[in-house]
Amino acid sequence: MSYIANAPEKGSGYLAVFHVANREQPLKDSTGVFTISEDGNLMVLNSQKHTLWSSNMSNIIHPNSSIAQLLDCGVLVLKDNTTGDTLWESFQNPSDTFLPKMKLQTNPETGERVKLTSWKSPSDPTIGSFSVNIERPDVPEAMVFNGSKPYWRSGPWNGRVFLGIYQMNTRYLTGFYLGKEDDGTSYITYDKGDQSYFGLLKLNSDGKLKIVGWVNKAEYGPWIFQDSKCDVYGYCMNFGICNRQNSTKLAV
Repeated sequence: MSYIANAPEKGSGYLAVFHVANREQPLKDSTGVFTISEDGNLMVLNSQKHTLWSSNMSNIIHPNSSIAQLLDCGVLVLKDNTTGDTLWESFQNPSDTFLPKMKLQTNPETGERVKLTSWKSPSDPTIGSFSVNIERPDVPEAMVFNGSKPYWRSGPWNGRVFLGIYQMNTRYLTGFYLGKEDDGTSYITYDKGDQSYFGLLKLNSDGKLKIVGWVNKAEYGPWIFQDSKCDVYGYCMNFGICNRQNSTKLAV
């Protein structure tokens, strides 16, 4: 089960799958079924009616009232049509793409996280090696991990931009907001509040973050946040300086 975003302008050459639910159990043919089960959950079934994926919510009070909606912002929601409550949403279970109004978040007390995880390869949506999330809630920054090892860091948030991402000085990369919930959860979200703009950020299978945006159907970008080997965490080892022009490690 996947959702596909077309570029706002025909011929712009950009197509993005921004959510895949059954990443570890793909359909083998085109006979799969996306449905709502008797217990009110979303499900993906194969041709033998075996469950490949489920929203797996156990507290659905009115299973016969479950409805699914794909909203304009790109989020798929499972709702209780009796109460109006949201039971499950894709923004809380993202793949490799960060869309406006989505939240990446972490709670240092409970360890709960909402993070992006890369595809295994550009053509294989199986969960890959890289992930990105908000770390260090006291001095928040975004970090990409390769497995459990740090791979890239954004630098700390100064209330407007991440200091290590020089591309954020452009006016097209404004609209990020970092906040904290009452339970201590730190999160970052993105929304320019401008209907003429659409943008998405992807964590590529090689661990690079890429953002593409459109203003009045004209494409801007893409911007790659890690544009040299000097951006790789620890590339210069201890007490080293990296020359950005030729990515040479210089000992000091």
